[in-house]
Amino acid sequence: MSIVTLSNHKTFTAQGDKSLLDCAKSQGTVLEYSCRTGRCGVCKANVLQGMTEVVQPELALTEDERASGAILTCCRAAITDLELDIEDLGVLADIQVKTIPCRLDTLERLADDVVRVVLRTPPNSALFFLAGQYIDVIGKDGVRRSYSIANAMRADAKLELHIRQVPDGVMSQYWFGEAKANDLLRLEGPLGTFCLRDTQTTNLVFMATGTGIAPVKAMLEALAAAPESLGDKRIYVYWGGRTEADLYWHPDFPTLGLTYRPALSRANSQWLGARGYVQQVVLAENLDLNDTSVYACGSEAMIHTAREVLTQAGLPLKHFHSDAFVSSN
Repeated sequence: MSIVTLSNHKTFTAQGDKSLLDCAKSQGTVLEYSCRTGRCGVCKANVLQGMTEVVQPELALTEDERASGAILTCCRAAITDLELDIEDLGVLADIQVKTIPCRLDTLERLADDVVRVVLRTPPNSALFFLAGQYIDVIGKDGVRRSYSIANAMRADAKLELHIRQVPDGVMSQYWFGEAKANDLLRLEGPLGTFCLRDTQTTNLVFMATGTGIAPVKAMLEALAAAPESLGDKRIYVYWGGRTEADLYWHPDFPTLGLTYRPALSRANSQWLGARGYVQQVVLAENLDLNDTSVYACGSEAMIHTAREVLTQAGLPLKHFHSDAFVSSN
């Protein structure tokens, strides 16, 4: 048994056959995480002292990061006592992850390859979550897929999901060909640590690709419910797609006074908005990145590139919060 100490002096014990992330979670200590498979890089931490061993491949780490002592807590187990240069997320410690039944309430096509699914939960089993988190939906034969919740907490406790069709995907065949109102499913959640943080930065930048706009929508709803808490903060929303058909939603939050910048990488000649990749559009705004917090959700490629280019341009790494969509069939 090893003792793991975090930079805010919180500690937990670690077993040699379990990941650091799982050990922390089992003791009520919540560390940053998303995919839990070593691909998204959200759970990255620097080891200040001690030794670890790999329990699954750390796919999201670069060679330079490995050389500098970075690890992924979902992929490493402790060999000795450890000191890690990360803090726990106390705001998430009291949120209960549970598995509950749910019914498919409504199903609506938002685009050729995107459906809006609304799930309803039993009256006595409402899910408490923070805007930005996700759930696992469990279908027939135990097949499970992860989907971001696209709404903030609602009085009726319903959960909205934006689901993109995956060619030959097992769950896609269900959502786009078989699903009907009142279908019985199960869900596990809430999961992930993608949520709004208590930050002093003036600029709040939300950036997404594809259905990564879903948790951004949830966060904006949460902010709109308490606009007095924003003070002098400025909100920017950047949403990237390939063609205009990918932009199936429009932010409408007049109390937030947000700036919205849709961007297309394969725009036709009639498109009057921004062109290129969403992270480049953010850079072109010339915001004071040292006074900015970024919330990014979407493809793995966008998340990794955005983190690299924005931190190189002056964004403090601790101000970059993300949730990468890891593909599965």
